[in-house]
Amino acid sequence: MNRTLTVGLLTGGGDCPGLNAVIRAVTRRLLSEGHTACGVLHGWRGMIEGRYAPLGVDDVSGILPRGGTILKTSRTNPFREEGGVEAVLRNLAGLDCLIAIGGEDTLGVAHRLHAEHGAPVIGVPKTIDNDLGATDQTFGFDTAVAIATEAIDRLHTTAESHDRVMVVEVMGRHAGWLAVQSGIAGGADVVLIPEFPLTVERCAELIRTRHARGRDYSIVVVSEGWPLTHEAGSGGLAMQTAEVDAFGHVRLGGVGERLAEGLAELTGFETRVTVLGHLQRGGTPTAYDRVLATRYGLLAAALAIEGRHGTMTALRGAEVVAVPLADAVRELRTVPRAYYALAEAFFG
Repeated sequence: MNRTLTVGLLTGGGDCPGLNAVIRAVTRRLLSEGHTACGVLHGWRGMIEGRYAPLGVDDVSGILPRGGTILKTSRTNPFREEGGVEAVLRNLAGLDCLIAIGGEDTLGVAHRLHAEHGAPVIGVPKTIDNDLGATDQTFGFDTAVAIATEAIDRLHTTAESHDRVMVVEVMGRHAGWLAVQSGIAGGADVVLIPEFPLTVERCAELIRTRHARGRDYSIVVVSEGWPLTHEAGSGGLAMQTAEVDAFGHVRLGGVGERLAEGLAELTGFETRVTVLGHLQRGGTPTAYDRVLATRYGLLAAALAIEGRHGTMTALRGAEVVAVPLADAVRELRTVPRAYYALAEAFFG
């Protein structure tokens, strides 16, 4: 007779539409095969403090369409907490496996725990930036694109009514997937991303060209991590604050405002900025994200039951497969030049 397993689940980093769908799928699969599901509260902080909550069918009933995460989350990094790794390993001893649902930071911790300490962990990729390696797409991204696209659609009417340039700032620290896809879907006139940073001067030139053709308004979509560069000056991420999170990331902010100021000065056109911020993370997930998150959760549970630790669920083409966790955190998935060209075809 197979041994009954106790499998923990945690969600780390920023919240993301679809997290609850993963939790539901993992829990239902484990329970259906006679195993125990255990929620770890507040991400890696919960693993350090040993904060658990049992998960039963009633606990995950009705959570499929809910945004956020019923397990709560944090940006705690055990490797930067005094005694953090030791505490995690001590608490892991009470679990047969831990399924970590998160982005590069959360899964980076999971990989180190497995590679350096042999911890029984499995990863599930989550980020609205869609920048995690080894998978074609992360859940949450489709929802964020839909939200950003709807915002751009709505801003078109205001921009046209007032003859304005509307700057829309979306998330994307290192990768511009969200800006490119929402920009294409929303009919943006310029899209600025970290991978291929246009100068403010070039952006202004494209807008002036558009206005010279009789178009009195423009929509510009910009990633929060777009390097604000000037042909006559030095570069640098716009408006970095001194605040750093547990993973060493500097908080970004203000790139949309600075871009709008630069465009207004260079073009003379009235310019306004909309920062979507956390709106992109919130709310109910799209049908696509619900299905993708469910597929990830079911496979993650199967991997835990089979003891295939050190792996991550991933989308490859139309199939959901297991890949080495090391592959997921080796490098970020950024926008290729050919894909950005799809947006460039409509610039100006």
